[in-house]
Amino acid sequence: MRRQLKKEEGLRKKFVATFVKLGKKTNYLGYSDETILLRDIIDADTQSVVADHMWFAYTKSFQQMPLKEGMLIEFEARVAPYKKGYVNRRYNIDKQTTDYRLSHPTKICPRG
Repeated sequence: MRRQLKKEEGLRKKFVATFVKLGKKTNYLGYSDETILLRDIIDADTQSVVADHMWFAYTKSFQQMPLKEGMLIEFEARVAPYKKGYVNRRYNIDKQTTDYRLSHPTKICPRG
């Protein structure tokens, strides 16, 4: 589903998504980082779905919003590639692939 994002790599665009929930992940230092899950991410210009879900860092911009489950959020973000998959250099295993994400979300506001 993120194939459309590949065509727009490097562009900053406006998106609309539905807030699902807050979460946590362990960072590379072993500390806990808060995250936010958005689903049904739509390109605001073309009204087409670009991703079924994405996790973002729970930044100050998201924290300032009164989030409720099912709430529509509008934001701008840059389309960026990232590597995902399994790597084990000791056994020469490299099953990485390139996928696309939305990075550096700004101008975050409720929609509607």
